[in-house]
Amino acid sequence: MVTWPWQRDRTATRTLKVRSRGDFGDVTRVDFEELAPGIDTFLGQAAYLQLGFFETLSQLIAPTPELTHKESLSRAAGAALLKHRELVGVIRGRGDDPLDVMLPFREPLDAFRRATHGARPLETMLSVHITAGMLDDFYLALSASYGSTGDRVAEILHADGDREALVEIITDAIAADAEWRSLLSLWGRRLVGDTLLIARGALGPQTLDAAEEKKVEPVFTDLLGGHSRRMSAIGLDA
Repeated sequence: MVTWPWQRDRTATRTLKVRSRGDFGDVTRVDFEELAPGIDTFLGQAAYLQLGFFETLSQLIAPTPELTHKESLSRAAGAALLKHRELVGVIRGRGDDPLDVMLPFREPLDAFRRATHGARPLETMLSVHITAGMLDDFYLALSASYGSTGDRVAEILHADGDREALVEIITDAIAADAEWRSLLSLWGRRLVGDTLLIARGALGPQTLDAAEEKKVEPVFTDLLGGHSRRMSAIGLDA
């Protein structure tokens, strides 16, 4: 079993809040006490996740034959890289070394990317669209706990990720071959568990008591709701 870095040091606590509707999100405001991770965990994991999305999308460009699809993938990869660079800038602005802050999360997040990497390019494109969307939502929820630094992170994550370009590739493939619909629907459902484990692990305590579970439930309900909307927008069953 992997021991997550934030599970080893829980001396610092934060207040975790979901932003109100109309404020970087589509969720009802809820407050969590003493569950949000330390700010280094928040920034390091968020920055490394974006780097991972960039790497995954970049690897898809070379084997993709259609020029329009290559361009779409490059735009989505570029957007992830820009978010990564801006998050690195936030870390540097705090006087920290971005490599030191991200390094504890390399192993578990690389394992997450391997677990959500599809056997086919379309599955991997769907993986990035779904997992990046869910985790962006989660980190937007966390960001309310970190004052002005959290506000800056929210601005970065709220920026357009150009992932609609991936959606167009997927929907075009489904239109050309309806068998993709059932395969990608199944794959999309498989992504949820691994993605929620990443989010749950970042909260601090590995095991939540009944009161903590009640506080956490609305956020994860919103994450699942966002997942369902993304799947439905592609014409897939969630």
